[in-house]
Amino acid sequence: MSGSNKFTIVQMNDSHAYFDLHQEMFWQGARAVYRLAGGYARIAAIVKQIRAESQGRVLFCDCGDTIHGTYPALNTQGRDLIPILNSLGLDAMTAHWEFAYGPRVFQQRATELEYPMLANNVYEKETSKPVFQAYVVKEIGGLRIGLVGIASNIVDKTMPPSYSEGISFTLGKDELPPIIDVLRTQEKVDFVVLVSHLGFPQEMKLLSEVHGIDICLSGHTHNRLYKPVLNGKTIVIQSGCHGSFLGRLDLEVVGGQIVDYRHRLIEVEAATQPDPTVDELIRQALAPYKNDLAEVVGETVTALNRGTTLEATMDNFLLKTLLENTGAQLAFSNGWRYGAPIVPGQITLNDLYNIIPMNPPVSTVELTGEEIRAMLEENLERTFSCDPYEQMGGYVKRCLGLNVYFKIENPPGRRIQKLFAGIEEVRPGRSYTAAFVTPQGVPQKYGRIRENRPERIIDAMRKYLSVHRPLHAELRRTFVAV
Repeated sequence: MSGSNKFTIVQMNDSHAYFDLHQEMFWQGARAVYRLAGGYARIAAIVKQIRAESQGRVLFCDCGDTIHGTYPALNTQGRDLIPILNSLGLDAMTAHWEFAYGPRVFQQRATELEYPMLANNVYEKETSKPVFQAYVVKEIGGLRIGLVGIASNIVDKTMPPSYSEGISFTLGKDELPPIIDVLRTQEKVDFVVLVSHLGFPQEMKLLSEVHGIDICLSGHTHNRLYKPVLNGKTIVIQSGCHGSFLGRLDLEVVGGQIVDYRHRLIEVEAATQPDPTVDELIRQALAPYKNDLAEVVGETVTALNRGTTLEATMDNFLLKTLLENTGAQLAFSNGWRYGAPIVPGQITLNDLYNIIPMNPPVSTVELTGEEIRAMLEENLERTFSCDPYEQMGGYVKRCLGLNVYFKIENPPGRRIQKLFAGIEEVRPGRSYTAAFVTPQGVPQKYGRIRENRPERIIDAMRKYLSVHRPLHAELRRTFVAV
């Protein structure tokens, strides 16, 4: 079309520090299938090809959850990922699990990146000053494009206190209109792109309330959007997790208006020839851990994954370990989304760290039946709230020893219909012993006689696998929507 301008946006989100190929889960009819995918060297190769096809008119953005999630990343507090990420040619990034190293360490990592960390909603508690810049302007093929970042807002609400020491988080919604105004009137941008880690439901509500955003790059909720979603005139995409996918959005612009666009959710297939430079950086980063993490520690008959909302086989293995290790009546863990699947066959030490890379201590607590119900109702509201801004998941809290029959559609605090421990209904005044990992499993406000035991969860899982070989960890209908 005469007088038209074209550019391409590439999105990566929730790669969770998966340096190289890993198993990924796909739905096929009534079952899950698994195949290898991902790795930053393959991502680099795909982006290089897109740049060549688009004559370099490319924006490449990362929506966060990038430098945390695997043992090599945690062992260096994300440092080993920095050269790899810098080699990808990213234009901007926002964050979530990056705060797990503590704000000071994360700020240091951000200074080591060769592109800006954007977050309009993170503030120093003492001064109320922003921790990160809110936006950056990029020029692509004669177009000025404003990139605005929103970090996950749940870090100081549902995650361990050390993650948000000295800082606070807002939704970022109220900050957006004045930023958009500055971009439009002072920076004279042609388009505004939101780089967000709020989550797809949250972003859809926000976009219905804040106008002036042309494109939203969505993160956090691991959605595989095979087609873009339109919210008014805003184009929204999200691109899976674990670096198994990239989103590609090709745009045609005439007179400052998007007149056409094409989108593709690209699977980062194992057959993709890796970029040799990035591949070498990955080899160097993983070399110190390669032999140790390759140790076979067990085998499984069950495919272990976290691909389901109400209950997951991967977490049932974790919870069975907690029950056997402690002798508790109940076991709880957080409904984490990350964690590459483990297919039937051998289980390696690396697989265990992918399940729970923080390797926290095994913990125990006494809970009353009333507290158990309140904790589960709170979690169900944070997962299924009718108000997206109140959704603060993860998936449903993982538990064993309980059976929960609930109504998804009911109002807050009124979802659970029946709650059983074994074959008996949970009694409000009765005490129950529970094992858990991390304060996300059982928040600090619940229970008494809370204890962190000497054994850490990786050692406990190894011990469990040595006795239960092969492992069976099928779904048990712990949560049933009725």
